[in-house]
Amino acid sequence: MKEFINSFKYAIQGIIVAIKEERNLKIHICMMMLVIISGIILKISTIEWIICMILFGLVISLELVNTAIENVVDLVTMEKKTKAKIAKDVAAGAVLVSAIFSAIIGLIIFIPKIF
Repeated sequence: MKEFINSFKYAIQGIIVAIKEERNLKIHICMMMLVIISGIILKISTIEWIICMILFGLVISLELVNTAIENVVDLVTMEKKTKAKIAKDVAAGAVLVSAIFSAIIGLIIFIPKIF
């Protein structure tokens, strides 16, 4: 049971470190807060909240995975290696794709409520 509880503790520590050290994660969290405030003000539906929550989880999770990949690559090699660059660029690309599609879905949800 102690190992189970420790796994949560370590995961939370990882999230806290990433929030403190990763600028892009801070930006994603700020955007998430703006969406939450907008959702409350514009009274989005339960389904729309669920969609937003899934997208929040997706983007934040991918940013955490991207951070992990970047740190592991940097740990393995500080040299300029093509495969290391590809690993880091692809991980960053995954975050970008999720953020772009999240923004598009957000616009689909929020624009009709604004106009």
